[in-house]
Amino acid sequence: MSLRPAIALSALSIAVLSGCATSMSGPSASAELLPRSGSTVSGTVSFSEMEGRLRIEAKVAGLTPGEHGFHVHEAGDCSAPDASSAKGHFNPGAKGHGHFTNEEHHGGDMPNLIANAQGEAIYAADLRGLTLSGATGVVGRSVVIHADPDDYKSQPAGNSGKRVACGVIAVR
Repeated sequence: MSLRPAIALSALSIAVLSGCATSMSGPSASAELLPRSGSTVSGTVSFSEMEGRLRIEAKVAGLTPGEHGFHVHEAGDCSAPDASSAKGHFNPGAKGHGHFTNEEHHGGDMPNLIANAQGEAIYAADLRGLTLSGATGVVGRSVVIHADPDDYKSQPAGNSGKRVACGVIAVR
């Protein structure tokens, strides 16, 4: 009989902890990156809202070592072999391309992704001005990795080269 209260307490603890985890994590979405432009790049990108910012996390393989432009693009369409179907950078504020910390930048401008010598990248960034849904929402758009680094100044897209991976952002 002394076992029943322990089981009940354990079940209550799990329920309370589960409730906390759900309320802390907030809404989320993700994208599976598919190779484009003849590359072998693949990976996943997750998006979650928390405390007025959008957290972006990625795990990517098949890149050339070094920096790569990484952006949210307007259309949720990665069907073209070169990912041109994703259109331009997501730009809800109708601003020029720029560094993600400056006032003047596209909503989809993010920090460059950096691949190690094995072509792998682990990425995390917190951005303000983007959400999962609504006018500044990323769900239904795409996330694109480029062959070259974003210089954060060239118009309209930072001179970041061909699109080597693309994934549609969806609630999963």
